Amino acid sequence: MLLIPVRVGPSRIHGTGIFALTAITAGTPVWRFQTGFDRTFSAAEWHSLPAPSREFLRAYCYFDRTRGELVLNADHGRFMNHSGSPNTGANPHPAPDSSPADFITVALVDLPADTELTCDYHAFDGDVAWKLGQVANDAPLGATADSGGQ
Repeated sequence: MLLIPVRVGPSRIHGTGIFALTAITAGTPVWRFQTGFDRTFSAAEWHSLPAPSREFLRAYCYFDRTRGELVLNADHGRFMNHSGSPNTGANPHPAPDSSPADFITVALVDLPADTELTCDYHAFDGDVAWKLGQVANDAPLGATADSGGQ
């Protein structure tokens, strides 16, 4: 769930994006997974859904390859676009005893109000090749460009 106020609007990067409503200081938590608000889907659950639902989830979830789950942001966080030079990312100074469940996205730099928030899909999404159009639309979940989409 997003931890800062945002607006959704047209993106210069791709379609729709999210923009900070206020200035954000580097290190400020921006997003975290919140059980009961955000939702996960196992690969089996995803496969059991009708095609339109699978397409929606594939577009708006990220695939946690380690857990074999799709993670759906229940709010506008799903509109965060990819950048090779992202302004948000994993906390660069996590607690020594943190686990994947403690994952928090933070602002990596100071962000003026109305800045589009971006992240590096390669850092966490096991289905990044599909999202970036590097594999066929009908490629299996988690296919990589190196595997030829298989």
